[in-house]
Amino acid sequence: MLLRLPVSVSEAQECLTEGAVPIGGATLVWAGWQQDGFPDQAMSLRRLPEANVIEREALGAAVVLREIDDRVPEVLRRAAATVGTGAVRRTATVGGNLVGSTLRCLLPAALVLNARAVVLDADRVHETDLAEVLAKRHLLLGLRWREPIVSGYRKLSGEAGGPPPLIVAAAVHADGGRHLLRVAVRDGYEVLSDSIGYDAGTDTEQILNGLQGTTVGTLHAAGWAEVRHHVTELLAAPAGH
Repeated sequence: MLLRLPVSVSEAQECLTEGAVPIGGATLVWAGWQQDGFPDQAMSLRRLPEANVIEREALGAAVVLREIDDRVPEVLRRAAATVGTGAVRRTATVGGNLVGSTLRCLLPAALVLNARAVVLDADRVHETDLAEVLAKRHLLLGLRWREPIVSGYRKLSGEAGGPPPLIVAAAVHADGGRHLLRVAVRDGYEVLSDSIGYDAGTDTEQILNGLQGTTVGTLHAAGWAEVRHHVTELLAAPAGH
């Protein structure tokens, strides 16, 4: 297998045109290749500058999870820190977790940031929403979003070999003269997300009552209890958390 390491977008597009298979951090594809056979060509974006950005409002798809720090919002940093083991986080990438994994621990965090996906096609680079990227398994270059006022992430402990643990992510955004609370929950392999607008100074209980009328409010009782607890803590946190 020939591993190609493009250093420019045009070179990466050439690799795609010639049939190179994107590998991310290879933590998910390697076992499958050992069983089913290796492709003739593979491509890693680890040397492509556009895929290695770490900024307050952008994150590259080739960034290794261990490298994600307080340059990004709290919700993304905490999400990355809970993925797998330390050994996994040293090799797994943002793009691999979002597009290549069935667990997608970063997805709730990306959803509450209302992140847009930057996608590399053989003939162009463009932005789209995460739903399209996941449905069509596009080659992800990175994520972009607007910095929230405050954000947070909670991942419950799970049993080895058991179902994926519940994840709750939330973020508050400025929305004109109001605030917008976005919440996303991974329950098993299903991800629910919704939002609710409110005025500054609105009582937390009133916000929770409104949230309960959204898709997130259809969760089972235990899941809703976790959402309620997490959102209550988040709304009491100082801005910039």
